[in-house]
Amino acid sequence: MKIEIVEENENSMRFSLSGATSSYANTLRRIAINSVKTFAIDRVTVYENGSAMFDEYIAHRIGLVPIHTPTKGYDEKDEVLFTLEAEGPKTVYSSDLACSDKEVRVANGQIPLIKLAEGQKVRLEGKAVMGTALRHAKFQPGLVTYDTNDNSTYAFYVESFGQMQPRAIINKAFEAIKDEIDDVEKAVKKL
Repeated sequence: MKIEIVEENENSMRFSLSGATSSYANTLRRIAINSVKTFAIDRVTVYENGSAMFDEYIAHRIGLVPIHTPTKGYDEKDEVLFTLEAEGPKTVYSSDLACSDKEVRVANGQIPLIKLAEGQKVRLEGKAVMGTALRHAKFQPGLVTYDTNDNSTYAFYVESFGQMQPRAIINKAFEAIKDEIDDVEKAVKKL
C-alpha cells in the first residue's frame, strides 16, 4: 500500500491511496468520519437567560460549535469547561466562549450564537467532552470522500471542520483501524 499527498493546506487535503482494496479504502473513509475522537460541548448549564431564545436552543447552537482538539494529551475521560457571559445590545459569537484550558479553543470564532437586545443577558457554562460521530454528529472532525481511479487507486479528499488538521484526521483514523485490529486479534486468541 502506498499513500501520496497530492495537495494539502490547513483545512483540506487530497491524497492518493494505491495498492489497497475497495473495502480498505471505504474502511478508512468511514473510520475517519465516525471514529476519530474530538471535543464538543455536550452539557450546558444556563444560569441566566434574558434573551428571547429558549435555553435548549442556545445549548444546541453552542453544542454544534467546532472545538479545536489537540492530537495528544487528552482522552475520553477529560472535560473542558467553557463559559459565556454577555449583555446586549450585541451579537454573541463563538469567540465569546471562554475556555478553562489554553490548549483547547473554539475552532471558528465567527459563528453567531445569539443576538441580545438592550438589557438582555446570558450567562452559562458548557462542558466539552471527547466523543466520536457514532455518538453524535457534532463530534465528526470533517468530511472524507474518495473516487476510484482504477481498481486499486483511490483519490481521497479530506476537509476539516476545524477540530484538527486533515492530516491528523487521517493519522487518527489509521490509529483507530490498528486498535480495532488489535482488539479482534485479542478476541480471536481467547477462542
